[in-house]
Amino acid sequence: MSKFYESLTPELITFIKEQKMFFTATAPREGRINLSPKGIDTFRCLDEQNVGYLDLTGSGNETAAHLEENGRMTIMFCSFSEKPLILRLYGQGKVIHPRDQEWNNFSDHFPTFDGQRQIIILNVTSAQTSCGFGVPLYEYQENRDTLIEWATKKGEASIYEYWQQKNQTSIDGLPTKLLEE
Repeated sequence: MSKFYESLTPELITFIKEQKMFFTATAPREGRINLSPKGIDTFRCLDEQNVGYLDLTGSGNETAAHLEENGRMTIMFCSFSEKPLILRLYGQGKVIHPRDQEWNNFSDHFPTFDGQRQIIILNVTSAQTSCGFGVPLYEYQENRDTLIEWATKKGEASIYEYWQQKNQTSIDGLPTKLLEE
């Protein structure tokens, strides 16, 4: 049976901290729905109502574009270990760029990685747990370092060029505001 929460409980926060990956989902009013798997040590529970993750450079920037348009976001965690559980966090998300005044309020919560692009903050309006009985068992081996190695090798100037070429709009043409001043 599913159960809803108005905020994150200590037990839910503990569950989140134990997970090695999570999924983000956003959608524009019209266009493609975006669902992205995330890993690496980028997710943080900031308090019982707010969570965030350090967003690293990727092939697209759909989440930022969708959040700029309407703010709707869901983050999902699944237990792949013996104790099954699915946790969905629903709420309003926003993008914090390094140029924003709020950056310093949030950046200390996260490690520093080459290729870091922005911080995504979700104000959790509700959380839902469900059984997860159909989720298979998987054993965690290690983080994949390929994205970090790619960004380090590319260097800061080339990352900026990549953002200019590939991260300015969503695949549906919505602006991401990544490089606006």
